[in-house]
Amino acid sequence: MNPILTISLLPARFWTGFSRRVWSRGTAHRLLRLGGILMLAGALSPAASARETTWLNDGWRFAFGEISEAERTNTPNVTWAEVTIPHCWGWEEAQLGKKYYRGPGWYRRALDLGAPAPGKRYFLRFEAAASVADVYLNGAFLAEHRGAFGAFCVELTPNLSPSGTNCLAVRVSNAPEPDIAPLGGDFNVYGGLYRPVQLIVTEDTHFALTDHASPGVTWRPETISATQATVQVTAELCHPWAKKQAFQLTARLLAADGTEAAAEQQSIMLEPALNEPFRLHLVVRQPHLWNGRPDPYLYRAVLELRDTNGLVDVVEQPLGLRTCAIDPDRGFLLNGQPYPVHGVNRHQDRLNQGWAISHADMEEDCQMILEMGATAVRCAHYQHSDYFYSLCDRAGLLVWAELPQVDQIGAGPNFAGTSRNQLLDLIRQNINHPAIFVWSLGNELHDSADADRELEDLNNLAHGEDPARPTIMAVCPPFGSPQMNKIPDLLGWNIYPGWSGGLKSLAGVGGWLAAHRDSSQHGGFCLSEYGGGANLAQHDDRLEQNHPAGPWHPEEWQAIIHESDWAAIRAHPEVWGSFVWNMFDFCNAARREGSQIARNDKGLVTFDHHTKKDAFYFYQANWATNSVLHLTAQRFVERTNAVTRVKIYSNASRVELIVNGVLQPPADTRTNATLIWSKIHLQPGENRIEARGERDGQSLHDQCVWVLNGRS
Repeated sequence: MNPILTISLLPARFWTGFSRRVWSRGTAHRLLRLGGILMLAGALSPAASARETTWLNDGWRFAFGEISEAERTNTPNVTWAEVTIPHCWGWEEAQLGKKYYRGPGWYRRALDLGAPAPGKRYFLRFEAAASVADVYLNGAFLAEHRGAFGAFCVELTPNLSPSGTNCLAVRVSNAPEPDIAPLGGDFNVYGGLYRPVQLIVTEDTHFALTDHASPGVTWRPETISATQATVQVTAELCHPWAKKQAFQLTARLLAADGTEAAAEQQSIMLEPALNEPFRLHLVVRQPHLWNGRPDPYLYRAVLELRDTNGLVDVVEQPLGLRTCAIDPDRGFLLNGQPYPVHGVNRHQDRLNQGWAISHADMEEDCQMILEMGATAVRCAHYQHSDYFYSLCDRAGLLVWAELPQVDQIGAGPNFAGTSRNQLLDLIRQNINHPAIFVWSLGNELHDSADADRELEDLNNLAHGEDPARPTIMAVCPPFGSPQMNKIPDLLGWNIYPGWSGGLKSLAGVGGWLAAHRDSSQHGGFCLSEYGGGANLAQHDDRLEQNHPAGPWHPEEWQAIIHESDWAAIRAHPEVWGSFVWNMFDFCNAARREGSQIARNDKGLVTFDHHTKKDAFYFYQANWATNSVLHLTAQRFVERTNAVTRVKIYSNASRVELIVNGVLQPPADTRTNATLIWSKIHLQPGENRIEARGERDGQSLHDQCVWVLNGRS
């Protein structure tokens, strides 16, 4: 028997509303004049704050291409388009199946801050820029960030104009680069400042902002039981002064009702011009655990920095206390108890938006995933927005967080270094999210000596940064190798029975799962991808397998794939988790299949994130706690066969089928919340199909009209 792999608890970094709430010492609260529009994020104390966070959404201008002297203050803006952030390019052409622009673009805006205040420091935090960003202030180069998905933070202070009027310029390029993952992949790589940008003003001494754009504070629970939890708090402090100075650190955990659950203080001495870490330990008696979807409880974790004059800086974040483990025999354990890990994959793009999605869009995505009854989400194939991870913290959704290494490991000398930085971005920025339970090193990587060495290095780096969480990788036959597959702690398999790949037959799924039980280093594995495509305009009652690259992707076959796959997953406990590919349809400019251009149609919901396919309701009937009754094939209106089958997805205790007002005999089969009447006779013209059910005293109803031979 393989040993249990333990995944220690990790806490939450969460922004209240649009931002992390921060308070600190200062004089009167200064309103920042930024392009004439002030957007303060978070709740600042009435007494004023030296750390001020402002969203720079408006006042930007943008132009494509290389522009000579675009970073200079006197470059005219007259030919530049006005844009708001988030903003991205490429989706317009990609959705039409055209080759989309991959190259540079420039952003500019004024920063009218007033004269820099003594004792203050000024930073810009970019939540993402695809894929290379070069930042300039008043013509001076400040920093470069390589990688399309991680945040980065740049200090402005030394280059601010004494007049208070500044010119910010950012060159962003999504051109392919040999050192930047992803080098491949079944998704588009758009360009732009597609996540928000913030201006942050702090005191000279503050919790560090520029360590891979981390929050500067790590809450690392060390031991957890039902009676006691111990938490190590690490603060990265930035102290630029040329003299030693005494401070006091105070860490507090507040329960949801505001009562203090734990507290610790420490007097510290900061050395001159040095960034250094300090640690405190807290003990929580009778901890309230973060327990997934049933009870995603979060504490308020507050770390304060004070000097003799009072409060200097403070960071408040939610904190979730939980333990995870994976047992090859019992499956996934949350807080020591078996916990179902059934979820979906998610990409961040949307119809007519690309990657420039809003917080409201992410909230809608999260709500739909919850509505279906999922307990987990794989954020494929790159670092997703901090805000989406935070939604998962609050909702109790387990998160698979992934590095954007897809298909290929670069052989060039700089690829390994850039990938290390991308992994550091991912872990340091997100280590405090309790929802994240694994760090993924990549997806469907081709085996090579370079790949094995690079994966070993990244695996060691991940364990050094975060000993509590295991690493994982998603693999797909025939790529990878038994040696490569056992580098990470855990393994996920991407297989598409009934659709594509080496395992094409639905009948062989169970045998395949059993044969791969020991393919992971620790035994057991998850299905990181499975599914099939569906075009909602195509329907077929022949129940025949379709070619994945062909023009015919009927909705009915997608549903059959998921019914079969889920039955096999349920029968094999060594499969500790599963992730449907994909929650939503998404764009790939190169695809031509299912009679749709530029579309990966394997989603359970359409690309506009509005229409749910039948397979969505199959999982809802199997996973959700609410009552479900769904009559399938409602869009299959025009019929040619007088004898057809009717299928209903429902978790109701009693389900009835009525055809043209006549109650039908009980279903021929009922398994996994799927009821099938094999031979229902239709009459020429309109046929009214009704489903009725009852669950826990609640009456359920669904209906549709089918037309035989197109006559009405």
